[in-house]
Amino acid sequence: MDMNSNIKDVFRMRWLLILLLLFALIYLYYQWSKPKQHEHDLDRLSPAANADRKVIWVLVDSLMSHAIDQGVNSKELPALSYLIQRGTYKKDLVSSFPTMSVTVDSSLLTGTYPDRHQIPGLIWFDQKENRLVNYGTGLHEVISDGLNQTIKDVAIHLNGGHLNQETLTVYEELADRGIRSGSINGMIYRGRMDHILYFPSWLVAPTPLPERLKVKGPDFLTLGAFSNPLQGRVTLSEGPSKEFGFKDDYAIETAKYLIQNNRLPDFLFVYLPDLDKPLHKKGAGAAEREGLQKLDRNLRKLLDSFPSWDDALEKITWVITGDSGQTPIRPSHENPAVRLDQLLQKYQVLEAGKSPDDKTELVLAVNERSAYVYSLKKEISLQTLADILKTDDRIDLIAFPGEGDWIQVLNAATDQALQYRRGEDWMDPYEQGWELKGDPTALDLSLDRASRRISYGDYPDALARLSASLKSHPGRFLVVTARPGYELADAPSPTHKGGAGHGSLHRIDSVAPIIIAGTDQKPRHWRIVDLKGFILDLMNPAP
Repeated sequence: MDMNSNIKDVFRMRWLLILLLLFALIYLYYQWSKPKQHEHDLDRLSPAANADRKVIWVLVDSLMSHAIDQGVNSKELPALSYLIQRGTYKKDLVSSFPTMSVTVDSSLLTGTYPDRHQIPGLIWFDQKENRLVNYGTGLHEVISDGLNQTIKDVAIHLNGGHLNQETLTVYEELADRGIRSGSINGMIYRGRMDHILYFPSWLVAPTPLPERLKVKGPDFLTLGAFSNPLQGRVTLSEGPSKEFGFKDDYAIETAKYLIQNNRLPDFLFVYLPDLDKPLHKKGAGAAEREGLQKLDRNLRKLLDSFPSWDDALEKITWVITGDSGQTPIRPSHENPAVRLDQLLQKYQVLEAGKSPDDKTELVLAVNERSAYVYSLKKEISLQTLADILKTDDRIDLIAFPGEGDWIQVLNAATDQALQYRRGEDWMDPYEQGWELKGDPTALDLSLDRASRRISYGDYPDALARLSASLKSHPGRFLVVTARPGYELADAPSPTHKGGAGHGSLHRIDSVAPIIIAGTDQKPRHWRIVDLKGFILDLMNPAP
């Protein structure tokens, strides 16, 4: 037994050494193949050229108010507590729709809904190119739809073509005013300055990416390992095990360097993604609590970069926001994934990885708890598709264009129907005018007939957000959302059974917290689309 045990120990040790050697070789190859970058972003950020007071906007993916409240009450979040006590804290900042990061970020940085910025979702059907555009829904679906195409869409087309060129980003407007700005790992970064993204040879070889890709961005731009203006100045976590720098640690260390070396641009956007994944996988609970504690430690690092926290508030206006909420998804045995391809199986639905042909009747683009359902055949009416979908009691809302400029909404759970369009009959809290026909409770609207005012319930800013999604891109399609506790799916779609998801119009998905400290100014309304204007007002407004 002793000899056998010794043999096993030697065997295990040998394999351990082989694995360590393999990892060492991979690391050395990565370091060897990492391209040398020659960005000059810091030259644009000379201290003398910067304004006296600056803005740091930290966007935390899937940050939710209930977790903040619990952590503050338990005295686990000193940095967030400090900012809340000395600033403004709102728990119901209204997101964009669909509540998916790429669409929300586009709304944040352009101040518009998808009808104007034209990024409809994380996945959508491009009628002109006759294909699905997928910015990265999940590994299985990305591989099915085409990995190389996804890489091109994310790296080249998202900022270079898909984002409406006529809708200015906050970076472009600030540049036009002579105000310097920066983006740390933001998905939407289009600006006025020339930059180069550098891709290593091992990534270039099997993909359509060039070794160097020219892009337009703000004065200071990082995109993980692919655009690192601090290369050679500070060591950042940007290897394969650190998702090539698309992690909170990379973003925080970059922001720290700018603060400590007096190189902050006048406006700095910092994207922190780490909280999102554990929430998707496990839902609210211990993982979220640990994520919030890590977030607070990172915020402390930024505040500690100043002589004192009070000094940080005197010099900087801080904006901390989430992008959307997350809805708990029921466990597997409760069948929480609504397979749209199965509900619509009487039709020829486009299969993953294939291009539409003359026989293709429907295309599905599933954005977690919402989806676009495209009819490629005129004889298949959207009303017919809606009638099929509403028979599933896990479906929540279905919306599609009606006659003229009317929009039709069906509440599948209650079988209520509403039609609406822009008009002057009714005014909502955001000073948007509407005409309504049918049952307003289909969208949980409350009407004050004396004042002709609309109040929103479970679907914040529902009329504008639904309308914008239906006008975000060409095509004959309807929008469908799932009830709380459920999510939508196609055959290759990622699911989050027993975890959490977002994407829908419902309040749970649609509101996020916002903390503003260092100024008494506030946005016109508490919506994500109002934050760009708020930032511009903070930054030496144009005369």
